[in-house]
Amino acid sequence: MKLSQTIFEIYERIMERKALFFGMFFAVMLFSYGFLFAIDFIPEPIEEETEVGSEQNQVASNTKENLEDSDIEEEVAYPLPVSIHFDSLDRTVEVRNPISRSIEDLDAELLKGVVRHPDSADFEDSGNIFILGHSSYLPNVFNKNFQAFNGIQDLTWGDTIRLQSKDMEYVYRVERVYEAKASEVIVPNSRGDAKLTLATCNTFGSKEDRFVVEAILVSSESLSESLTHNY
Repeated sequence: MKLSQTIFEIYERIMERKALFFGMFFAVMLFSYGFLFAIDFIPEPIEEETEVGSEQNQVASNTKENLEDSDIEEEVAYPLPVSIHFDSLDRTVEVRNPISRSIEDLDAELLKGVVRHPDSADFEDSGNIFILGHSSYLPNVFNKNFQAFNGIQDLTWGDTIRLQSKDMEYVYRVERVYEAKASEVIVPNSRGDAKLTLATCNTFGSKEDRFVVEAILVSSESLSESLTHNY
């Protein structure tokens, strides 16, 4: 009897100050959500493959079919990277190849892996391949692609990065690692020497801080025939 009376008294007190109670409740909820959002702790939704992603895969498929049907024997049958492996970090990440240049589409693809910027070179058109990726050092990250480029700032001269297409592997040697502002990181679209540039955010710095890794191609190998060509 005493317990039920106590519960009833608590209920009456809450109802007397229900406006204050609910106001405090929602204030705490909004503050908690705002804090988690500020530290990038809100999990990203799982998105269906976008129209851009579907179109990209169709274009890539058509490119491979056309090259395979050609009478000309090409060493590079599939010109786009599909994965990147860091030997010193013991990590392999999927590489996405969107055809859209819009920030929204690139951000959507970054939720699925790292992204080769469509304005940069590929394996067929020799030049600088520019790849963007997320990095995050929060203890709990639901989408591991937010940690795709964790640790690339610790790479040093001589470390190897292996970039693979569906039929070839390209080995790059790290030449330079440095910090830069986002406004200073320009998409390299020059053709010429085969290079690789990686960029990711510095999660311990400001929103404008970036880590940049520059590497040069040193060898390539056919995944099917294991034929190596040194540069």
